[in-house]
Amino acid sequence: MNKTSTDILIVGAGPAGLAAAAAAANSGGTVTLIDENPRAGGQIWRAELGKIRSPAASKFLRALTQGRVDLINSATVFAFSGDNTLTAQTPGGSISISCGKMILAAGARERFLPFPGWTLPGVFGAGGLQALVKGGLSIENKRIVVAGSGPLLLAVADYLKTHGATVLVIAEQASAAKIRRFARGLWRQPEKMVQAAALRARLIGIPYKPDTWITRCRGPRVSKRLARELEVTIKSRGSSRVIECDYVACGFHLVPNLELPMLLGCQIRDGSVSVGDHQQTSVRDVYCAGELTGIAGIESSLIEGEIAGLAASGQTEKAKTLIKKRDAATGFGRALDHTFALRPELKHLVEDDTLICRCEDVSYAQVKDFATFREAKLQTRCGMGPCQGRVCGPAVEYLLGWEPASVRPPIFPVKMKYL
Repeated sequence: MNKTSTDILIVGAGPAGLAAAAAAANSGGTVTLIDENPRAGGQIWRAELGKIRSPAASKFLRALTQGRVDLINSATVFAFSGDNTLTAQTPGGSISISCGKMILAAGARERFLPFPGWTLPGVFGAGGLQALVKGGLSIENKRIVVAGSGPLLLAVADYLKTHGATVLVIAEQASAAKIRRFARGLWRQPEKMVQAAALRARLIGIPYKPDTWITRCRGPRVSKRLARELEVTIKSRGSSRVIECDYVACGFHLVPNLELPMLLGCQIRDGSVSVGDHQQTSVRDVYCAGELTGIAGIESSLIEGEIAGLAASGQTEKAKTLIKKRDAATGFGRALDHTFALRPELKHLVEDDTLICRCEDVSYAQVKDFATFREAKLQTRCGMGPCQGRVCGPAVEYLLGWEPASVRPPIFPVKMKYL
């Protein structure tokens, strides 16, 4: 195992992590930025066929090359030794990194809610399908249903449309009344109002249906077009209809990647890491930034990352000047949570034979009578597959009211020789 040390270790090279690294880079200490992906940028600024197209991302990446930042890509952090030392798996072997201060910016992932047919070929997470297209999947002339909840649906629909797809409908489970109130509140943040208006203008011609959600998916079957297609049933205001399509992109907002903060012992409150004014957690010398502290958009992630980078590198006076701006940005996150809160009808989509844990083929009937995640794991292996509960965990928390499962190393599957 290779061993190294640094003054500040930042986990996650998305917007929050990049902002933290840029803020800390010229403080005089050593800064290491580690990420599991081959390139920096995270999910939001994911490189498209090797090219990062965001001007903001390019600016931060240039800043890193000019500062004292050691960037380690393709490194999956899986363990914590208890003395501010993290262990990661890389293509060349394992690496142990000890540090003085640590900034966690591990981001978020899509929330999936099971419904009959959600594991069929052609049914993707909304962000997952976007990532595949960025990686080279052709969707030219493909008919796609985008469904679920949250602003990600609009961004994904726009991206798919610009790459030649025909987006048949955007099915948003949130109510029309909540969305209207959310839109009216955007006057407090004019830049977001402009962004939302521009995005909606690009989606003219694509039906946007609030109070609408997928109840079932069947297929794929060979159609008259000699192609395989899906039959998607959507429900809207009490009535249902069937849509034929090639792909489904479905996701129900985002959930923070809390495994590493929980492993370190950081206090979790209301599904996110609890932090102070300078992004400090309940664990000494550990800071959190970005979606780990709540889903609030890229602007909030950038500000939080900058505050964490400044505070961890001793530049607290500069960090103080950003607190009001940060608080305004996180208010947007609270509005998002209220607007796109999941409706109770979604709890009743699953049937007894609907898979809950697709890694281990565990059905709803097998888990519905258990009181805790631990009981279900012991009896059914629910949450014990390759994803380690990252997909089924948030689903059963919503469907059955279970508390999040305990976290133990390794938090990601790794080769036995590294344990």
